[in-house]
Amino acid sequence: MSLDWVPREGGVKDHNIWGMEHFGTEPPCTMYEEKPIIDPSGKPVEGLYSAWVTLNNPAQYNSYTTEMVKGVIAGFHRAQMNRAVVAVVFTGAGHNAFCTGGNTKEYSEYYSTKPTEYGQYMDLFNGMVDSILMCQKPVIRRINGMSVAGGQEIGGACDIAVASDLAIFGQAGPRHGSAPVGGSSDFLPWALTIEDAMWNCISCEMWSAYKMHRKNYLSKVVPVLKQGDKFIRNPQVVTDSWVKDGEIAYGEFLTGEAGKKARELVKSLEVDLTPLDNEVNKILWTFTNLFEGCLMKSIIGVREKKKFFWDMNKNDHRYWLAVNMTGEAFLGFGAFNTKKITGKDTIDFIKYRQMIAEGHPMDEELFEAVLGKPMPK
Repeated sequence: MSLDWVPREGGVKDHNIWGMEHFGTEPPCTMYEEKPIIDPSGKPVEGLYSAWVTLNNPAQYNSYTTEMVKGVIAGFHRAQMNRAVVAVVFTGAGHNAFCTGGNTKEYSEYYSTKPTEYGQYMDLFNGMVDSILMCQKPVIRRINGMSVAGGQEIGGACDIAVASDLAIFGQAGPRHGSAPVGGSSDFLPWALTIEDAMWNCISCEMWSAYKMHRKNYLSKVVPVLKQGDKFIRNPQVVTDSWVKDGEIAYGEFLTGEAGKKARELVKSLEVDLTPLDNEVNKILWTFTNLFEGCLMKSIIGVREKKKFFWDMNKNDHRYWLAVNMTGEAFLGFGAFNTKKITGKDTIDFIKYRQMIAEGHPMDEELFEAVLGKPMPK
């Protein structure tokens, strides 16, 4: 017998690299849990599981810290090495956010002006996206709320997406000092038209789950607002008409007084994610009743198209993002991190462009001129 043969109970090897050291229960952390597969009658199936990798930082809309990124990588690896796991469910804690990207407080207060440090962080970030694209299990994105910035990017690496109809989607990079090169510039063109992908990447507009479903980005959108004993659709979004004033209105947010009333109604109602979990369980049940090898060959065959462009660009992006931490990212993340002091989460873009057009260097004088001033007490 080979000396490296150390069987676990049941006579099989343990191929895990990590234990449970990268997971936690108290935020900010990444949580890992294995839940029984549920059959159509609602009964758990003995010995078969889904692995839930959950971003747990609800106070900061499930933005991921450096340690949480490590937890995601460990979670996907652990899930794929468990023979009893059918699929992975990637989600966020609570009902407000799936993920809003990297933790801007950490970016601003630690990584700004430290390109080498941020480059090492980006190695971890790239590893997080790789862990999803390389996972030897199907990956379901359970979108329980906002999927914005880096949250939309890492989410785009998943195989199947099911969303709460309260979820919103979009990028924040060009408005806050970065670029959507953590996945969205590679993944969005495969789901959206090239024009829609371009506008979503650069405009920093927030799009509703219904709009994303209309544009073929989501598999399923489910109502999660409970009014009495019934679930109702998100009242903030047009869902009963395709055309208004000659333009497609379905999936657009209501504005004006109608929008204000809709937002007030949402705040007054209970959010119940049971319908979202029911849809996830249906997908898990479908996966359970397929040949594992044939299922993964099919999934990888589709994944490879996204992975091709991700692999082609990720290392180059890592160096640009690192250097950018000494300039625009310093300004963008700094403005966002001090919004409680200044009342603004962005710089003065007009002043910034004017000074750059005059040939002004990126120095402290420019930084002071374009960053917000403290609000009067």
